[in-house]
Amino acid sequence: MKNICLIAIALLGFTFTTNAQEIASNAIGLRLGDSDGFGAEISYQKGIGDNNRLEFGLGWRDGNNYSAVRAIGLYQWVYPLDGNFNWYTGVGGGLAAYSLDNVTPGADDSSTSLLIAGDIGIEYNFDIPLLISLDFRPEIGFGSINNDLDFDIALGLRYQF
Repeated sequence: MKNICLIAIALLGFTFTTNAQEIASNAIGLRLGDSDGFGAEISYQKGIGDNNRLEFGLGWRDGNNYSAVRAIGLYQWVYPLDGNFNWYTGVGGGLAAYSLDNVTPGADDSSTSLLIAGDIGIEYNFDIPLLISLDFRPEIGFGSINNDLDFDIALGLRYQF
């Protein structure tokens, strides 16, 4: 009976270790997306546990009537799906500096804005140090230009190290 219990515990432990999540300690790359305008972002991810990481982004966004420079930070939880596929969720915030296009001469054409962001996505971790992801990031802005809810969908390509 003792042997059966030990074997069962060993098998259970083996099951949990084979399903264990492996996320990279560091990843850097590009995140290309679209919300109210095309945007590109340099993205850096720092693993802070077996299934948690921080993501920082510095990017540019170009809309119909504005252009913006944005910095964002997210805390993410990563969950295994199947094989090299993972899905993740996250929450965070950021700061954006906007410049309006086509304003009357002499008018103030710039503004800053705070934002709160969520994140949900799917990623594939290749056997080479490449990570590709597709995510959906709803953002709520608090400022004179960006004061509404935006939905950002983006494709990310990152080198893992």
